[in-house]
Amino acid sequence: MQFTLSIDTPALPSPIVYTDNILLIGSCFTEHMSDQLQRHRFHICNNPHGILFNPLSVARSINSYIDGAEYTEADLFYLNELWNSWDHHTRFSNTDISAALAGINQSQTEAHHFILNADWVVITLGSAFQYYLKDNDRPVANNHRAPAQWFQKKLLSIAEIETSLTHTLEKLFAANAKVNVLFTISPVRHIRDGVVDNNRSKARLIEAVHNLCQSMANVHYFPAYELVIDVLRDYRFYDVDLVHPNFAATSFVWQHFMKSCISPAIYTTMQQVNEIATARAHRTRFPDTEAHRKFLSSYAAKTKALMTTHPYLNLKDELRYFTAD
Repeated sequence: MQFTLSIDTPALPSPIVYTDNILLIGSCFTEHMSDQLQRHRFHICNNPHGILFNPLSVARSINSYIDGAEYTEADLFYLNELWNSWDHHTRFSNTDISAALAGINQSQTEAHHFILNADWVVITLGSAFQYYLKDNDRPVANNHRAPAQWFQKKLLSIAEIETSLTHTLEKLFAANAKVNVLFTISPVRHIRDGVVDNNRSKARLIEAVHNLCQSMANVHYFPAYELVIDVLRDYRFYDVDLVHPNFAATSFVWQHFMKSCISPAIYTTMQQVNEIATARAHRTRFPDTEAHRKFLSSYAAKTKALMTTHPYLNLKDELRYFTAD
């Protein structure tokens, strides 16, 4: 007897391999996928602006990476004893304006060089709601806990989402002809919008993204949203807030992502890298024992062998750990 719906997750025409450069942008669900890719030592650049939810902010960030845009002090504002950017997540905020600006521009520079050589840009959209400053109608990516009366909230239309992302993708493909784009929709419920408006928001994102996939050959879709909402479809796969997918749910999505988006030819290598990462995370209670020394020696040898066979893998931190005196 079948207890869950089946879902078609066709393999990408050219699935991801270890030599690919992967830029990930978008909502907090992006962090779960980037954590898995990082754990398996793919070459990634994750959320150079920090977590972004809406498509206009995603498009604005990608445009800035392509242009190599540099932020100045005039782009920052002071609130709650911190210097902030309306384009960035609070992880870039700082009590010192020079430090905030340095962090933002360092990330900008890294993202600029990365996106021009990226093989994949993975975009996870979370919400079709966009906030604008009432004073100047400026779109913002993060409210930074500013007073609610500063903002006007708007549910973007499908046409607005599609137009903004189309212009950005055309600009991206002009700057980097080899890049592929993979869209996902975050299964995180934006419950502060209300259940009905959250569903309206997700529906608009899904429709706009599928229109892009149909009109552009190198734009693809991975059904992360559908895997959680329609296949798992149970609150036991959510955290205690009933909003964020839990470890079981994100692991389930990752398994399907591997099957659909990553080349089967590298599964064995991924398994070996994961074993080394697990060993690196191990904390022994008795570091002076012969058993622990043998453990370190064994994994040092495995790490060296894997780096020799696959020189594109960056396992230097693991090797230092296993060989440290």
